[in-house]
Amino acid sequence: MSKMSVTLAGVELKNPVMTASGTFGSGVEYSEFVDLNLLGAVVTKGVANVPWTGNPTPRVAETASGMLNAIGLQNPGIDVFCERDIPFLKQFDTKIIVNVCGKTTEDYCEVVERLANEPVDMLEINVSCPNVKEGGIAFGQQPKALEEITREVKKYARQPIIMKLSPNVTDITEMARAAEAGGADVLSLINTLTGMKIDIKRRVFALANKTGGMSGPAVKPVAVRMVYQVANAVSLPIIGMGGIATAEDALEFIMAGATAVSVGTANFFNPYATRDVVRGMEKFLENEKVADINELIGIVK
Repeated sequence: MSKMSVTLAGVELKNPVMTASGTFGSGVEYSEFVDLNLLGAVVTKGVANVPWTGNPTPRVAETASGMLNAIGLQNPGIDVFCERDIPFLKQFDTKIIVNVCGKTTEDYCEVVERLANEPVDMLEINVSCPNVKEGGIAFGQQPKALEEITREVKKYARQPIIMKLSPNVTDITEMARAAEAGGADVLSLINTLTGMKIDIKRRVFALANKTGGMSGPAVKPVAVRMVYQVANAVSLPIIGMGGIATAEDALEFIMAGATAVSVGTANFFNPYATRDVVRGMEKFLENEKVADINELIGIVK
């Protein structure tokens, strides 16, 4: 059987397939459909230092080949997460990656410091959150702000840090280099693209927030392009995501330069998506007589 394990910043995953934050909760609901032991890692929903109520409804809208969401990172906060979600995930033989969100640098650092002694493997920092001290622009949309928050978070982190990059920028490689300069261990991309939908009969925005994050199959070509650009701009390992629904999709990201992949929106229309992607990748390696998945990383030049 072909080797499926990959390594991210010294953390070995049994295979490159993980969940995308915000689409899988902490795995409780999906564990009824998918054996979490099959996955390389489970990436949790965003966790803040205090509970967040999220945005007003409606906050989800379907689009052609995808969806818009403006959930607003609703979450119960770090205390509940540590007491409830970590013990659940520890039952399974999979790596635990905690997605961290905040409104100030101090918020992020507080959560990262709290997780330092918890049995989790890596931390993914969601820099698409609005920086309240800078008028609401996301941390991940200014290179200097991204470098600074990466450097600050690293001071408190005991686990490797993944910086999750926003695609809503002019040059994704500039942001990747900023995160690398700040000391990031891994990069993940892409987060959602900002979009909008209007209900023409009611003549109102489909989302109460007016705009939302677009995800799903429609964003995949953009995501693959950005992963390729970043893989050729920095020396950090990359987790690729954006519209992955099949093994073929996942393999595009691997060949573009990603070491691992995250399955997100596909979980909503196919709760078995992560399992199917793992099995499909195994079958591809076998059929193509590829001995090791690592042989395919960044093979397209």
